[in-house]
Amino acid sequence: MATKSDPIALKNAHQTFIDHLRSKNRASATVLAYGKDIEQLVAFLQELQKNHVHEVSTADINAFLAKLGKEGYTPKSVSRKLNSTKTFFRFLKIEEIITDDPSAMVAHPKFETKQPRVLTPLEYRALRDAARSDARISAVIELLLQTGMRIGELARIRIEDIFLSEGKKEGRIYIRPFEGHTERTIPLNAAAEEAVKRYLKERKEAKPDDNLFVTKNNKPLLIRNIRTAIDRYFKKAGIAHAKVNDLRHTWVHHHLSRGTSVVLISKLAGHKRLSTTERYLGLIEPKKNSEKVKLEELYTLSSNIFGIFVILLLKTTYLSFFPLVLSSSDEINPYPTITIIGIKNNRQNQLR
Repeated sequence: MATKSDPIALKNAHQTFIDHLRSKNRASATVLAYGKDIEQLVAFLQELQKNHVHEVSTADINAFLAKLGKEGYTPKSVSRKLNSTKTFFRFLKIEEIITDDPSAMVAHPKFETKQPRVLTPLEYRALRDAARSDARISAVIELLLQTGMRIGELARIRIEDIFLSEGKKEGRIYIRPFEGHTERTIPLNAAAEEAVKRYLKERKEAKPDDNLFVTKNNKPLLIRNIRTAIDRYFKKAGIAHAKVNDLRHTWVHHHLSRGTSVVLISKLAGHKRLSTTERYLGLIEPKKNSEKVKLEELYTLSSNIFGIFVILLLKTTYLSFFPLVLSSSDEINPYPTITIIGIKNNRQNQLR
């Protein structure tokens, strides 16, 4: 392949690619993953005595993937590494560092996409019961389960981001923008609010701009700390093959299965693509004799310090919305509705 100028070393191209990702505010986990994948590719190419980007061929990339397969990588892992490789060479071509993309014609290995893990009512109740004596982790679990926020978003919440309910004004949480994710405001139902209040009573005094969740030494509770703690309670509750992200999966599935609009849930979850939310629909079994949701398209959420509003884009004037109120009984109770002026939070329907 010809180059725009002098041949560029693979190591230098690798670093240029990483710097580009950081300049685009890609998530740190994404940058790290891409970095390791390309580092592994570069090491393999150097074993083939190929040190410059213009020396790499399609056959070299296929050989790299074949080597990964022999080393025990699953087809899904190989496909992910190929995604990184294709992104890397596509970047080099756009920057005119190379003229031909050696990865363009490389095919992804076939593999079966695993459906999201959704906790059963017995499982999430057992998890909540297992952590009940730990006010901090109990609040963490409740927020993840009742709001569907990401673990990274939860770790970044500040005390000033929590707006507790006041009279008829409903509670809410402000999610700050970070690493490519936009800001949004999501409802805080009574179950989640009660868990947060309980934790704040036990927490040391703090300033509004302090992290909501901290360690015993008053240091921010990191993502790895949260994962470790919840994994411990999964084990204590006897819940196998479950991960922290399954709480978010459960929240999405719960609302979609009860007829809440895919578009609304996508916005509340902060999904960049509607297709991400739609994949949960494959887990939902259609109910017989169920009423059709009278919505053709959906609303756009907007928020300010006084509350959460739904802007009507349809001919209708109301939207059914069901806060995740998981009761301790065998059946999940009926849910309140969201009107055009805000979210109703019926305490008798909250999870206990």
